[in-house]
Order: sequence, then C-alpha cells, then structure tokens
Amino acid sequence: MANPHPFSPQESEIPVGECKPPAFTELGLETTLTSIRGVLQAEADALLAGAERLGVEAADAVNLLLSKSRGAGRVVVTGLGKAGCVARKAAATFCSTGTPALFLHPSEALHGDIGSVTEGDVLIAISNSGETDEVLAMLPYMARRNVPVIAITGNRNSSLASRSAIVIDAGVESEADPISLAPTSSTTLSMAMCDALAIALMTHRGFTREQFAIYHPGGSIGRKLLLKVSDLMRTGDRVPFVSADEKLQVAISTITEKKMGAAFVVNSDRVLSGILTDGDLRRWYQKHPGKSVGAAEAENPAIAEEMPLVKNVMTVGAKQIESDALAAEALRMMEDHQITILAVVDPEKSACGNSLVGAIHLHDLIRAGLS
Repeated sequence: MANPHPFSPQESEIPVGECKPPAFTELGLETTLTSIRGVLQAEADALLAGAERLGVEAADAVNLLLSKSRGAGRVVVTGLGKAGCVARKAAATFCSTGTPALFLHPSEALHGDIGSVTEGDVLIAISNSGETDEVLAMLPYMARRNVPVIAITGNRNSSLASRSAIVIDAGVESEADPISLAPTSSTTLSMAMCDALAIALMTHRGFTREQFAIYHPGGSIGRKLLLKVSDLMRTGDRVPFVSADEKLQVAISTITEKKMGAAFVVNSDRVLSGILTDGDLRRWYQKHPGKSVGAAEAENPAIAEEMPLVKNVMTVGAKQIESDALAAEALRMMEDHQITILAVVDPEKSACGNSLVGAIHLHDLIRAGLS
C-alpha cells in the first residue's frame, strides 16, 4: 500500500529505538531549586572567568569601535543560531546607548544583504566554535571592503579568530546543562561581553541620561527623562488662584470650579504667597463650628461682612516647581510631601518673587504614564 503521506517516512523506515520520547522524571522542590541554582552559578562562574582573562584586546576593540563610530561608520553584529540571538540583542544595545549599529543575519548576508556593509563599518562576529560556515563565508567581502572584524569566540585557534583583526576570548569550560551541549554559559558570556563593549563606548562619549531618553521616547524611561512640567501643567483659566483679601466664599467657588482641590493665593502681580486647600477649609470649620460661608450667607450683607478672608485661613507658602523642571521631579515632590498639587512658577517673570504660571496635579502625571 502506498504511503498516504509522501513526505513522511514509512513506519518501517524509522529505526527502532531512535525516536523514543524523553523520559520525564518528577523532581522534588529541593532538586528543582538545586538545578536552577546550579545553572545560575555556572553562568556566573563563566562571567567571572571571562572577566579575569580579559586583556588588552578588549581595549583595542573599544578604540576601534569608537574610531569607526565617530565617522559615518556603524557596528555590524552577526552570528547564527543562538549566537545570532546574542548578536541581535547586542546591536539593539549599541543603538540604544548611542552607537549606530545593525544586526546582519549571515545567511541573508550571503544572498544580498551583505551590501548593507560599507567601508567605514566594523564587523563583530560572534561564534563559539569559530567555524560557522556562513560567518566565515562573509569574511572575504569584509577584507575587500576594508571592514575590520572583531571576533567574539570560544576558540582562539579557530578559522574566525585567525582571520580577525581583534579576538576576544569568550570561551567557557563547559555549558550549564548536565551534558554541556546547550548554548548557555557561552551565550551568556558573549552577551555580557557585547554589553561591556557598548557601555565602555557609552562612557567614553559621556552619554547622558537625556541622550538615553532621546533613544527611548516611547517607553517609561523616555517619559521620565524627557517630559517637563511645562508639557503637562495647566495654564490660563484652568489654574485656580485667588487674592489673599478675597472672601473665603469666593475661594471656595474657585476650588469647586477648577476641580484641583486647592487654590493658590497670589498678589496683583501673580506672585505666589500661599495655598488654600480642602484641608485648610476643614480645619477652619472645626475651629468655628456652626459657621457657614455659602452663597446664601454671602448675599446677606451683615453675615458677609463677618466672613473670613482667604489670608486668615490659607497656608502661607506653597510647594512649587519651575516650569522647565522634569515632570518626574514633580512626581517625586508630591510623593515626598504627600500632596497632589504643585504650583508652577517662573522666577524670571517677577522681580518680587516667583510668579505663578500654572499648576500641575497628580492626575496629570498619572495620565502621562509617570506613575
């Protein structure tokens, strides 16, 4: 009878005993934790050993990468299989820390993508064995285009090492798995080595937090390092403020209308002198039980005359922040002082003190994704 699945082998073609499924063993808690700790320890040992062997070649690699990236050159990172995963992550790390980089898949490179590598670039080739055919096949092109090669390999006597300008030893005594076959300790060391090169370049350039944020505008890092108070603050008619000589009823109406839970107290030049909060109002009512300062009382001249002024109820001084400060700093101030609103000031707008230019509420920061 014909095989109903022509692309599948007949049962008789499968060697007996060679396709048995693995035997699973139920492990106890301690055995499992011991296994996990053993892997972590093995990889940590590999990192420490790699750091101890590190020599002048690592500094030479940093200098080469720095010289190329100062011009129009880029760092091209390549590797196949698990080394390719490391290379892809390494290219991303270089880019995010200010070094232009790209990942080049060796197989795709051999079918046209190698044209993306130009004179002035530098190639980092990652291969534990140093004998990956696809990686080696790229090297003649690199030589013709005067593209220097930095090898990160576990075999200093390999074909890749012999044909590279700089060789960084990423060899390990064994992998972290029980039969020392799965790329674990070797890939961990290779990745850490690429991280170390990227951070060394970052340090040489004096790469700042603000520059880092520019490369991460869509994430929480970018928001914390790029957003300023001026980007989020409320301005104009949305800012609750009153005069110190206003009746308390006017201030209550302002607080209710602006929905920020407080009103800032300013003089005629908008210079900040204090704040009137819901808490100030509650404390005043507790001291004056039976008193009311509602709209009905305000219409009665005799009662209105007895209403307290804002300056007799407010808190002198108010927590404030300048408009060009980072929004993350506003959040820190609110958390430190356990408040939900800050006055935004501009000291240059008034010769007499800090001029109120806006207000920022905790909810504004939360909506922006800072908390």
